[in-house]
Amino acid sequence: MKRIGIGLVLILAVSGWTKDKVEPLNVKLGQWKVVRKITTSGELPLPPEALTRLTPEQRARLEARMKASSGERTHTITDENCLTREQLDEGADFGANRPECVRTVISSSSSKTAMKLACEQSGIKGNGTFEVEALSTENVKGSSQITASGGGHTAHSNSTFTAKWMGPTCSTK
Repeated sequence: MKRIGIGLVLILAVSGWTKDKVEPLNVKLGQWKVVRKITTSGELPLPPEALTRLTPEQRARLEARMKASSGERTHTITDENCLTREQLDEGADFGANRPECVRTVISSSSSKTAMKLACEQSGIKGNGTFEVEALSTENVKGSSQITASGGGHTAHSNSTFTAKWMGPTCSTK
């Protein structure tokens, strides 16, 4: 599964999934500061065909490294992004054109959206839930829970975020 990208555009772009069923969030345009806390655990799934290309020694080393790093890890990412009208209205596709993924809208309004996502590709299955809520036009919060498994390995990712509107003018950083 592709890693979910960093930034408000991707976080708020949940509103772009299946446009006929999801209403864009009622938030201000401009510069936003996003703080995400991400907790991961487990062993990253690998496509079976990738494993078959490894020698037994390479595979053993890879398995040992994966097992050693499979404990729970938490990190925080802070960044700033510019949200334009086009981005809010169109949203990111999050693989909308990927036939291996099925998205299900649980609920959608101008203040809150909840969705499920299920994908399967190259022997790896992924499932996730995503929620984003506009607490006001200047404050947004959300969360996601994702599980991916394949090749005898399973990885989990849980994240929460808060986003605060900084102003109508976007920085050029």
